[in-house]
Amino acid sequence: MGFVNILKLCVGAESIADLATWQEENAARWPEGRAVHVTRMWPKREAEVLAGGSLYWVIKGVILCRQRILGLERVEAGDGISRCAIVMDREIIRTESAPRRPFQGWRYIGPDEVPRDLTPGRAGDDSLPPELERALAEIGLR
Repeated sequence: MGFVNILKLCVGAESIADLATWQEENAARWPEGRAVHVTRMWPKREAEVLAGGSLYWVIKGVILCRQRILGLERVEAGDGISRCAIVMDREIIRTESAPRRPFQGWRYIGPDEVPRDLTPGRAGDDSLPPELERALAEIGLR
């Protein structure tokens, strides 16, 4: 059995830096060395997600980065509703840009459908404005 990734909109973030800052500001709430994203639905393909999947973040209409998924945990927010906490490695791995149309919730995305990780030399490059990232990705230049 292979693995599958999760694709999620990074709502409220304008850039990878915004995502990193938000995770840093909330780090005290999570297990050491981990980042957590809570979602309403539990993945039906749990075993495949946990077999090596990552959460790919869509920022301003473009896939720009990913984080390795380390586990899934049930959480309740005090309202009696059970939710899924996606536990991830704190390392944010930059990827090549890939445009995505808006969607609700999250989607599965196979390993053959995701953008490649940026090489270590390019991972530190400054991010371009989201509109430019999207335009370059749409014409196949990023």
